[in-house]
Amino acid sequence: MADLILVLNAGSSSIKFSAFAADTVALQLMLRGQIEGLHTAPRFTAFDPQGTAVASRLWPHGTALGHDGAISHLAGFLRAHLSQHDLVAVGHRVAHGGTRFKRSTIVTPDVSEALEKLVPLAPLHQPHNLRSIDLLAKLRPELLQVACFDTGFHCVQPEVAQAFALPTSITDAGVRRYGFHGLSYEYIAGELPRLDARAACGRTVVAHLGSGSSMCAMVAGQSRASTMGFTALDGLPMGTRSGSLDPGVILYLLNELRMDAASIENLLYRRSGLLGVSGISSDMRVLLGSEEPRARFAVDLYLYRIGRELGSLVAAAGGLDAIVFTGGIGEHSALIRARACLGARWLGVELDAVANQNDASCISSRASRVAVWVIPTHEELVIARHTRDLLSTIQGPQP
Repeated sequence: MADLILVLNAGSSSIKFSAFAADTVALQLMLRGQIEGLHTAPRFTAFDPQGTAVASRLWPHGTALGHDGAISHLAGFLRAHLSQHDLVAVGHRVAHGGTRFKRSTIVTPDVSEALEKLVPLAPLHQPHNLRSIDLLAKLRPELLQVACFDTGFHCVQPEVAQAFALPTSITDAGVRRYGFHGLSYEYIAGELPRLDARAACGRTVVAHLGSGSSMCAMVAGQSRASTMGFTALDGLPMGTRSGSLDPGVILYLLNELRMDAASIENLLYRRSGLLGVSGISSDMRVLLGSEEPRARFAVDLYLYRIGRELGSLVAAAGGLDAIVFTGGIGEHSALIRARACLGARWLGVELDAVANQNDASCISSRASRVAVWVIPTHEELVIARHTRDLLSTIQGPQP
């Protein structure tokens, strides 16, 4: 039987999955899909590599499938649809690796315990990432599981880029800038040498724009600075997250508005960002199609912050050779890309409007001093690669 590697990205109400055949030099995607609405109206869909739906299921409204039921259903589906493959390892996207985990690692009880302690640093993601690991450990205790961290790519940043101006005792307790979306940035860094040697060797700012948004300055393919910091709440406004705030705002919410910590967490993670500013939606597509003034203002604020952060990241990188757009918004919204590039004209960015509208890979004009690329990210493939690499250390060289 052929070996199969499963990649899981577990969130609070959904589990995304990808299955890769591991017996080829280039990992071959076999299936991908997701189970959404885990606690309200579960919906399962699976697609082949060409994007054709191969399976679907709806549960009655009000069904609380939960992560347990979702993992159980997915396991049964894979056994039935990939019966000629043997599941040998599972790679998990894990939001936070802290200061200890700088590279992908095999999950052991000790590792799981250490990752549980990082939940306060990524409360929106870490508990659910770890939940799927725990469930599989009970269901298939012999199965190799690998944790791949969104923070790992940024561990090479200079010390000054990782530090807050706080007493050393607090810094030593782990309060520092970590950065996130590292698996996405790692994929982009790996693609650049194939597309643009100058950008790969030089100074590139990557904008990962989606429901969670961040930007990263890379020099020679390594992270130099990121907009996200101690948590995935920092930096750009996002779908429902506020992005950067003056710390004094938190004190004001506590002392003057008498909000408790749980209420503030809910406000900043779930009720702010595009949703909070517009009062309409967290979905950029909805806002771009709306005539409501608050929707337009939310988009304007998002783009303003992109421009501000771009200037900061260019300073950190010492110049700019290329910009890369990725993520759901970055890959699919020609209007957001066009407006972001217009705001970056002072850096020598000139857009090819036709290429941008057609979602071409390179969307800068020939006269542009800065190359502009649109590169679809593939975090699942990065996870699968790390998982296969660690699997090989256990299996040893193959005959």
